[in-house]
Amino acid sequence: MSYMVDRRAETRMLCADLVKVRWTDRSGRNRKAVANLEDISLSGVCLQMDTPLPIDTTLHIHHDKAEFEGSVRYCLFRDIGYFLGVQFAPGCRWSQRRYRPQHLLDLRKLVQASAKRAAKKAPPMTIQ
Repeated sequence: MSYMVDRRAETRMLCADLVKVRWTDRSGRNRKAVANLEDISLSGVCLQMDTPLPIDTTLHIHHDKAEFEGSVRYCLFRDIGYFLGVQFAPGCRWSQRRYRPQHLLDLRKLVQASAKRAAKKAPPMTIQ
């Protein structure tokens, strides 16, 4: 079994939102599809699509509130579709102020909040 190494320096935020994707295929035809946004960071996204795309394919990702351009870094089939890692083009970065996906979850904040609740519930430690 092989595992992907996460090379992103930024935190990935889990999310869910539908986006429109456009690209040019190997034969030069313009293509488009709807994709599910799975996660997002400052420098890239993970998209779930029904169609596999070759590495280095340039994508234009469009939502009513934002547009991004990037290139495919990986494309893997997992049970329900193809998952594409897309690195944003130079000068293209994501910002929550500019675009907030419909559902957005910062796992770091969730873990921190959970740890705080657990610390409040824990019995005080006694030194013997």
